[in-house]
Amino acid sequence: MADPKDKEEPETTADTAEDSNHDPQFEPIVSLPEQDVKTLEEDEEELFKMRAKLYRFASENEPAEWKERGTGDVKLLKHREKGTIRLLMRRDRTLKICANHNITPAMDLRPNAGSDRAWVWNTLADYADESPKPEYLAIRFLNAENAQKFKVKFEECQAEVRKSLADTDDTDSANKVAEKLEELSVKEKASEENKTEVKKEVEVVKKEEEVKKKEVKEEEKN
Repeated sequence: MADPKDKEEPETTADTAEDSNHDPQFEPIVSLPEQDVKTLEEDEEELFKMRAKLYRFASENEPAEWKERGTGDVKLLKHREKGTIRLLMRRDRTLKICANHNITPAMDLRPNAGSDRAWVWNTLADYADESPKPEYLAIRFLNAENAQKFKVKFEECQAEVRKSLADTDDTDSANKVAEKLEELSVKEKASEENKTEVKKEVEVVKKEEEVKKKEVKEEEKN
């Protein structure tokens, strides 16, 4: 029986050596540069973020019913310059917006059908579909504790917006008062100028009358 060691080694050629060491590398046909994608959240401060599921009340259906809008992170974002606060929610994976509207003091966050982990509220202008439209929304959290955290932060944002609007109203009122005072000042200044002009005209008339009187006296003397 032949010893396996006595078997001839396969002959290695230049071609087979090149094939074994070959590392194929294919250059892409089209070069795609990295894109800096803007989320439009760059100028905002994140006040709250939590995972939840969102629904909208489809009143256009027959019969009307609750329709799921998406599952993802709901955020409360405050604009650093304007001071406005909005609710933003994107769907998982696709990141498509399913809720996007400003927080207003008039919104009423209420329990949904007695559940301790869901809330409902109305918004007059939701921009999830780009064009604004009124929506009746519901949001459900994993547990009652998370739902309560959302409610507390939501109402804090409402209070902050209410205060900001009050400060704006006070500023507007102060500006209006300043404008009125300036207007009155201008009118008074114009009135003073008119009085001065009238005085000048009266003085001119008096001088003309004195000249005429002198001329009359001189004629009588002659």
